[in-house]
Amino acid sequence: MVADTSITVNTCGTLNGMTTKVLPLLDDVAACCSPVTGGVLDVVSADRLAHMFKALGDSTRVRLLSLIAAHQDGEACICDLTEPVGLSQPTVSHHMKQLVDAGLVTREQRGKWAYYRVVDETLSTLSDALAAPAAR
Repeated sequence: MVADTSITVNTCGTLNGMTTKVLPLLDDVAACCSPVTGGVLDVVSADRLAHMFKALGDSTRVRLLSLIAAHQDGEACICDLTEPVGLSQPTVSHHMKQLVDAGLVTREQRGKWAYYRVVDETLSTLSDALAAPAAR
């Protein structure tokens, strides 16, 4: 018997002392992407899901996503993200662009600073895409 090595996402509460929130998904993604375990995906849906999962394939991006979600009001300035991950602002901006392009976060420019917010619906869609049919 294989041990269950899956990770449960703490969607409400605290994780390592940080308040966590449910993360969002894009409406068009939710509409297009059927569960991976529920049948054959069309090419477009598979490509969209792969793009989102690829963005989460980097531990720094996963950490940035969690920092934003745990930040006050669920929004964080790029200036608040560099020190916790120990990377330069241009490197963090590169990672954030990958998350924005994948639809996992939104970006709003305010003066010289960019502010990011997690798209809860996108994370729900990713979760639903992996859920077994009986689990829904």
